[in-house]
This record gives sequence, structure tokens and C-alpha cells, in this order.
Amino acid sequence: MGILNIVTYIPLVGAILLLFFPKDNGRAIRWGAAVFAAIDFLASIYLWTNFDPKASGLNIFQFRFTADWIPSLGVKYDFGVDGIAILLILMTTLMGLIAVVSSFAAIDHRQKEYYVLLLLLQTGMIGTFCALDFFLFYVFWEIMLVPMYFIIGIWGGPRKLYAAIKFFLYTLSGSVLMLLSILGLYFYNSTGIPFLGIKGLGNTPTFSVLQFHEIGHLIPPDLQFWLFLGFFFGFAIKVPMFPFHTWLPDAHVEAPTAGSIILAAVLLKMGTYGFVRFALPILPDGTKQWLPWVVGLSLIGIIYGALVSLVQKDMKKLVAYSSVSHLGFVMLGMFALNPMGLRGSVLQMINHGISTGALFLLVGIIYERRHTRMIAEYGGLAKQMPMYAALFLIAALSSMGLPALNGFIGEFTILLGVANRSLVWASFASVGIVLGAAYLLWLYQRVFWGPLDNPANRAVPDVNRRELALMVALVFCMVWIGVYPKPFFDIIEEPVNYVVQKVDPGYFAANGVPLTRRFAPPSPRSRGARELTGSEGLRPAVRGEGGPLAGAQGRLRPDEGHVRPTMVEASK
Repeated sequence: MGILNIVTYIPLVGAILLLFFPKDNGRAIRWGAAVFAAIDFLASIYLWTNFDPKASGLNIFQFRFTADWIPSLGVKYDFGVDGIAILLILMTTLMGLIAVVSSFAAIDHRQKEYYVLLLLLQTGMIGTFCALDFFLFYVFWEIMLVPMYFIIGIWGGPRKLYAAIKFFLYTLSGSVLMLLSILGLYFYNSTGIPFLGIKGLGNTPTFSVLQFHEIGHLIPPDLQFWLFLGFFFGFAIKVPMFPFHTWLPDAHVEAPTAGSIILAAVLLKMGTYGFVRFALPILPDGTKQWLPWVVGLSLIGIIYGALVSLVQKDMKKLVAYSSVSHLGFVMLGMFALNPMGLRGSVLQMINHGISTGALFLLVGIIYERRHTRMIAEYGGLAKQMPMYAALFLIAALSSMGLPALNGFIGEFTILLGVANRSLVWASFASVGIVLGAAYLLWLYQRVFWGPLDNPANRAVPDVNRRELALMVALVFCMVWIGVYPKPFFDIIEEPVNYVVQKVDPGYFAANGVPLTRRFAPPSPRSRGARELTGSEGLRPAVRGEGGPLAGAQGRLRPDEGHVRPTMVEASK
């Protein structure tokens, strides 16, 4: 059956079984959901422990499971993950478990439906990270919308319907534009697009993502320009980048605590993951054509998100706007288009999920006790809730990038990669770091220091054992990544190099980076790695055939057994 199918569908099995639980037995429903979420997290650890980080080329995609689905359309059920996807799946299963357990006290009505939707959402998220077929990816991508729409719309705040509809329409609009780009790739690979006068490659029709990785350098630059634009709208809305971010604060503020955790930790990463997995390696020329615009919007988002956070009166809205700033860093590092920037970008996806997920959890904890998120209602809480204050401080320091915590490693690596590309970009990004420290420290000072002069705060209990256990797990991850990030960098090293090679084939040769390891035969530890062959419709690039990426000629390498563009030094 394959480990990826097991990890993906354990939550679905749990959701189906929960339907048979008596609806008035809330305790059984809660713990049943928690058990399935915990099993899913434990199963996902297998991916980490059995992944071969030294595999290179297309063999970075491991634990492959492939079956024909709709042969007449070239659609396959194709699952496979690299190190980037594994980290995101691990974060998904961990934050999914935390979301379920954090809801024990917060959700007291229609509990069966709530936990069923949470588990369905988890299956959709994991499937999105596993899919290596565009059709399958799009199915999972759309499946995610429905559970989150209902979670916000039923269990959200006073403006829940407005927030849910806005979230759904924004994301669906981007998805439609992304679908047009997917179809453009599909037809260019096979029959072409006659009404645009674009000839196809004549390959067997397929939605295989890896096939499109291999033919990306053959796509005309003008076509790449428009295909990238479609992907950009689909993923930028999901990130969300400025100015497509307006749905995010409403969704975060109105969603229940678990919904905000999942939104911040996982759903926003769907957009950044989409750029890394699809837009950059498939559309290298389109990436370079749109790069100034993406970088400009990223820098605006970094500073704009931080400035707007400074003036927020609602704790949850402050954390929501901080995500716009932090994910601007992720996008900036990604579009530095060098290994250092991309490594920092991928790691910062994980860091943001952990740190911001923790902040939303902590805001939810105090909201359950006081039923208000207004900063002005608090003050002096450190006297009444010392453990809560300590946990909040660690999460805030992690988010602002204090050394020895995870945020520092990601931001520092991003700045190194960005500075290697442009000191001007790095200088503007550094302003966002300073502003980030300002709004988080100011939030902390107003909520936890000063006199405890609000009578309503004098009887608020500190965190309980359940809440403490959830926060300890997140704090452990913050410290682990901050003190010893090597395992995380190791697992994403080859996938990052793979993306850089696709988007800029001359990078490694121009910078004198040896590629012997990258072209080594697959390690015996590599599980489920399957090479692409001619039977899947791969068409090698012929020398002299041209293509937008100068210096990348296709050649069949005997040591790998599949077609890939080889690296030669490109003249600058």
C-alpha cells in the first residue's frame, strides 16, 4: 500500500469511524480524534527515519507509489516525497495533533462534525504534499478548502460567515488561474495550443510533475511568462503575499484556535511549497522574468506586515499580520535563487509554523479564560500566570529570531542568501526584523508587565497540564532547530540543489561547486525511488534545439538511467 498512503489516509479512516460515535459522547469523540491524529504523527516519523538524504537527481523523490488512474487523460495516482515535503508532512501531523487536543475545552457543540472536518482537512493537506501528479495535486488542493470553510463558518467568531466566504472565494479564484497554467503545461507537452499558435512537444499526454520538471527548459520564454503568472496568483493568494493578504486577518480572527493554528502552520505553506515544487523548477525563465516583481512585493510585505502589526489592538490580529511579514522573508529567500536562500526559506516555513502556531495557541488559551483578545484588557498577567508568561515569551523570542531559537537560524540563512544576491534587498529585509522585535516586545510589555489592575484578570488560572504538554512539544522544536539545525539542513540539501539546478543550470558551474555527489548513483537506502523512463513520455532535449536556459543540453546519462539536463558552464 505504501507508507505515504498510510500517512495520508489514517485521518480519513479516523473521520469515517468518528461518524459512528454517539454524538452526545463528547469525550469519546475527542479522544478518538486525538488517537488517530497521534497515530498519524507516529507513522509520519517513519518518513524521517527512512529517508535517504544523499539521493540525488530524480531519486530525491522517495517512497514512490504509482498507479494508473485515468489513463485516457494521462492521469496517474502518483505519490512521492523529497526532504522538503517530509518536513512539511511532519509539521502537518504534529500541528494536526496539537489542533485536535487544543480543541478539547474550546469546542462544546457539534463536536463530532468538528473533529471529522479536522481529520478530513489533515488528509487533504498531507495529500497535497505527497502528490506528484498535477491532477491529483489539484484534487487535494481543492479538498482542503471545504473543511476549513466549515470550521471557520460554524465554529468561528461573530463575523465567521464573512471570513469563511472571503477565504473560500479568494483561494478558489487563485486555484482557477493555477488550473489554467496546469492545462497549459499539459497541452504544451503533448498536442500544443493551436489557437495560440504554440506547437507542442508531441509527448504522451501526462500530468506528471516530474515530466514537467524535465521539459521546463524547452518551454518558450513568452509562454513561461503567462504560465508563471497563473501559478503566481494561485500560490501568492495562499501564502499570502501583499496585496493578496486581506483574507488572512479576517480568517485568523474569526477562526477557532485550532483553525488559526492549522492556517498559520500548514495552509499558508501550501503557497510557498507550490512555488518551490512547481513554479521555480518548471518555469525557470518565467521565474526570472517575474523575479523583480516577486521580490518587490516580498519586501513590501515584510515591512507592511510589521508596521500594521505595531498598531493592532487585538492580539490575534497582530499575530495574523505578523505572518504577512514573516512569509515575506520566506518568499524573499526563495527568490534569491541560490542554495543558501532556498535552504533558509524552506527552514523558515517550518519555523514560522512552529512559532506562529504556538502564538495562536497561547492567544487561544487566554481567550478561553477571558473571552477577549483586546490588548488593553490585560496588563500584569505575569503575576497571575507566570508559566503562561514564560511560554509566551519563548514563543515571541522565537518568532522575532533570538539566537539559540529556531527563528534565528531561518532568518540568518535567508539573509545570507539574499545578501549574496543583493545587499539592497538584505538591507530592506533587516528593517522587518527590527520591526518584528518591536511589535512582539511591545505586545509582551502591555500584556504581562505593569500592574494587575483589571479585576477580571485576578482570578485567571495558569496553564493546565494539557496546555503545558502542547507548548512543551513546540518549545522543544524551537530549541532543537535553534541549537542543532544540521538534521534539517541535511534532509533538504539535495532537494534545494535540485531546484537551483532547474531554475539556474549555470549556478553551480559558475560558482565552482562540485556536482559529483549530485550525480552519484542512488544510495541503497533510498526507498521507493523510481526512475523515469521513456515509457512515461519523457522526451530528451536535443543539442541545438534551443530553449530558454542556455547551456543545458539534454543527455542520457548511463549512471542514472533517466533523462536530465546536464550542467555546463553558462557564459554570463
